[in-house]
Amino acid sequence: MKHICISMTLLLSTLTMSNKSFSQYEFPVLKGPYMGQEPPGLVAEPFAPGIISKQGWELEGVFAPGMKEFYFTTNRKSATVIGFRQQNNVWKKYIEFPRTGEIVFSPDGKRMHMAKGYKDRIGDGWSERKSLGPMFDRKDWGIMRLSASAKGTYVFDDYKSNDVIRISTFKDGKRQAPTMMDPVVNTGKWTAHPFIAPDESYLIWDSEREGGYGGSDLYIRFRTKDDAWGPAINLGDKVNSDKNEFYASVTSDGKYILFNRGMDDKGNIDIYWVDAQIIETLRPK
Repeated sequence: MKHICISMTLLLSTLTMSNKSFSQYEFPVLKGPYMGQEPPGLVAEPFAPGIISKQGWELEGVFAPGMKEFYFTTNRKSATVIGFRQQNNVWKKYIEFPRTGEIVFSPDGKRMHMAKGYKDRIGDGWSERKSLGPMFDRKDWGIMRLSASAKGTYVFDDYKSNDVIRISTFKDGKRQAPTMMDPVVNTGKWTAHPFIAPDESYLIWDSEREGGYGGSDLYIRFRTKDDAWGPAINLGDKVNSDKNEFYASVTSDGKYILFNRGMDDKGNIDIYWVDAQIIETLRPK
């Protein structure tokens, strides 16, 4: 399997898309929570099938904290982020911009992390993209996703360093230099796209490794009672499949996991979701 990030450039030019451009798509009227979608159970289902998830390339679906905004990435002439906002109970597209890193929100919703950069919320909009600074903006690092906890801990991937995940804590008011996480995480192929829980009680990432279901699978590890990290646990066959699963995140209300499944022979990638209660079924007692 080619690396998800590296293969994106090829996907942009090879995906079979509709004859319409995205700006000509007509979205139906969507009302209610979760973009008007019926929530899933403990078996993963496509998110907004035929509306958001359809033939082609749709990925990185994420709700902003507060659950009133939804963003995903699709292919136009280049990768483009589309944002919806719920107003008077109706979801309407309100923004689109070029993708410059996977979107992960800070737990308070005030910052939109985008790989080595970020945007800060300003009123109803967002600032220009800013750099995280020289500690992260290194040419020898290939950051795709950077996830932040409520304490300010950063966890991020690096495809330029043989697909590893690093962690940077925030201590005594100072950002600590990133260090590589242990081999429990940095094992296998295509290890990437971490998501750290706001309270740092668990970490989710994807990797292709022995004992998986095929391609990249989603894994989780929990904080132990002595504040160490536990073993890697496969999220199981209700989430993982013989295809590739990647880009997982948990909604800010803690109820659902959104992730991607795909890269079939037609280049199709869809957004899926599943009840986050599956996390509790795996949490050590």
